[in-house]
Amino acid sequence: MEIFGIPLFDDDFYKMLIKLIINVIFLTGIIRFIYYKYSKKKEYLFTFYLIGTVVFFLCFTLKKYELDLGMALGLFAIFGILRYRTTPIDVKEMTYLFVVIGISVMNALSNKKMSYVEILSANSIILLVVYFFERFYNQNMVLKKDIIYETIENIHPDNHHILKEDIQQRLGVQIVKLEIGDINFLRDTAEITVYYKN
Repeated sequence: MEIFGIPLFDDDFYKMLIKLIINVIFLTGIIRFIYYKYSKKKEYLFTFYLIGTVVFFLCFTLKKYELDLGMALGLFAIFGILRYRTTPIDVKEMTYLFVVIGISVMNALSNKKMSYVEILSANSIILLVVYFFERFYNQNMVLKKDIIYETIENIHPDNHHILKEDIQQRLGVQIVKLEIGDINFLRDTAEITVYYKN
């Protein structure tokens, strides 16, 4: 049955549902159970889910049309103009955004030449790689933080252990190394670079 030359139902609807379910399951695994678990940042959950879903439907819909090169380049030009003009986001969030877009495009554009086992395997490998690097690589990473320290007598070399214990207690991190920078004797403050484990 057709309405104005457009079919009311197509068998591709079932393919879309199955691929959408796969996409949502793996997006949830990456966004909710890996990204949010280790970053605790709620502000990007909405963005990742929405971009992943929209990219999936966009790619699935456009796959049904035979686009010529001019049309395809025009679409990419539109997406280039509609870039986000908010404050720059961290490299980690940009990487997760790329992973979300990549998985959604891969799931939407998979065709008859790619079996469901291959689709599930590709998604699973990406999920495991993200989990591995998030769980084990970041665990041993040494981070750096600049602070202004006000107890000036603790910067003396003889009081180095007191300084380290005091900063560790205040920041709640395991300090690897301290570097004392500029000292302001008028305000009794010192700039200290703290190297600590994540």
